[in-house]
Amino acid sequence: MEVRMRIFRFNPEKDRKPHYDVFTVEAQPTDRVLDVLEWIRGDVDGTLAFRRSCAHGVCGSDAMRINGRNYLACKVLLRDLGTTEITVEPLLGLPVIKDLIVDMGPFFEHYKTVMPYLVNDELPADGKERLQSPEQRERFDDTTKCILCAACTTSCPSFWSNGQYVGPAAIVNAHRFIFDSRDQAAVERLEILNDQFGVWRCRTAFNCTEACPREIKITQAIAEVKRAIQTGRVE
Repeated sequence: MEVRMRIFRFNPEKDRKPHYDVFTVEAQPTDRVLDVLEWIRGDVDGTLAFRRSCAHGVCGSDAMRINGRNYLACKVLLRDLGTTEITVEPLLGLPVIKDLIVDMGPFFEHYKTVMPYLVNDELPADGKERLQSPEQRERFDDTTKCILCAACTTSCPSFWSNGQYVGPAAIVNAHRFIFDSRDQAAVERLEILNDQFGVWRCRTAFNCTEACPREIKITQAIAEVKRAIQTGRVE
């Protein structure tokens, strides 16, 4: 199949403003968008800049906008886009460093504010490990799947309008520890999120849930954090 790739370009060292370059490529329907980008960079234009690492949907580094929607380029087959006209752009809401590469610094700063790590100063009863029942583990299992690709946060209208909003990804990672029976800092995290730029900025648009490549129920997780703040109970 012949594919027309329209790719966002911006090199701050020489460009006054962004523009789009168009490449016509022969590809297979089962090729991924990442495969086509790799071919363009390797055989046509070596200056094209984008992130990639594992290329198997695990690292989350190649998140970008493809035909107006956030995806991991390594998980999208050309045939699944339903068109041979493909526009590839960087994630919205974060500064563009070059072409499809955005500055992830603000995203990770928000992530760090929610204390995304286990807090427990007590020694395990047996001195070896903190045990959980399968039911206790299942309570937060869904939000352990986050790969920090930023697809959810950069699909959020509230984040676009105000970059101080902590964003869905940070709330998901807070959820993962708030509802972990082994953790002792749930109250502190809920206080952090009970802020004008915390969980209440969510307008339940569901963009984050639709954008998540790991199919995490993000909007549900955010609602559970809101409920915990309102009731003062983590259950």
